Amino acid sequence: MSGLLEGKVAIVTGGAKGLGHGISRALAKEGASLLISGRDGAATAKVAAEIERDFGTKAIGIAADSGVKEDVVGMVQQAVDTFGGLDILVNNASLLSAGVLLEHKTDEMLRRTLEIGIWGNWWAMQAAFPHMKARGGGSVINFSSIDAQTGAWLHSDYNINKLGIVGLTRSAAVEWGRYNIRVNAIAPTGLGQVFAKLVDEVPGFMETVVASNPLKRAGDPEKDIGPVVVFLASDMARFVTGEMINVDGGQNLPGYVSVPHNLKELEGGSA
Repeated sequence: MSGLLEGKVAIVTGGAKGLGHGISRALAKEGASLLISGRDGAATAKVAAEIERDFGTKAIGIAADSGVKEDVVGMVQQAVDTFGGLDILVNNASLLSAGVLLEHKTDEMLRRTLEIGIWGNWWAMQAAFPHMKARGGGSVINFSSIDAQTGAWLHSDYNINKLGIVGLTRSAAVEWGRYNIRVNAIAPTGLGQVFAKLVDEVPGFMETVVASNPLKRAGDPEKDIGPVVVFLASDMARFVTGEMINVDGGQNLPGYVSVPHNLKELEGGSA
C-alpha cells in the first residue's frame, strides 16, 4: 500500500459486488476509510469486514437503495458522522432492466433505471457537496458505459441513463471547480455483474468481446478498473475534471457487436 488516499473518506455505491467490490478494495488498499452501500446490506457488511481484515482500514457496510432519496441522503450523512467528513464519492450503483427491444421497454423500466442512475447520482452529489466544500475540495467519480457510446441493443433505457450521467458530470465539473471539487466519469468494461450475466446468457459473448479488444482480455475490477478510480480520487489527478475516461482495454475503438442472438424471439415481445 502506497497510501495515496491516506486520511481520505470515500463512499462507494454498489460497492459490494462486481466492479464495485474491486473498486472498494482498490480504494481501501490506498488507505481510504470506506462506506460501502448497496441494497444487500449483508453483502456490504461482509465486504467491509473483509476490507478491514485485508488492509487494516476502517470500513462500514450499509443497506441503501440508490433509487430512494432518503436512503442516499442518509448514506452520505452516515459517512460524515462515522468518519468525520467526506472526500470521495464513487457513484457506481446501476441497474440493467430486462433485455428487450426499445418498443417493448416499459415506463417502469426507464423510471427505475433513471432512479438508480441519474437520480441516485444527483442526490448523492448534492448531499456530498457541502461536506466536500467544507474540506476544501473533493472528488466525484461517476460511471458511464460503452453501451451508451455504441447504442447497444436491448439497453435503450440504460443508454439514456449513462449518457445523462455524462451530462451531469460535466455540469458539476464546471460549477463546482471553484470549490476544488473535481467531477469525472469512467466508462469501464470489466468482469462486473452485468458482464458476468452476459457471459452466462449469451453463447460466445466472452470470446467475441476479447477477440475485438485490443488488449485481448477482460478487465479485472480490482486490478484494472480500481486503479483508475484511485487515480481520479487522488491528488495525482488534481488538475483533471470534467473528463469521461474509457477504461476498457481499448474496446471503445472497434466497439462491439450487440445484436441479440434471439432477435426474432424478442421482436415477438418476449424477454
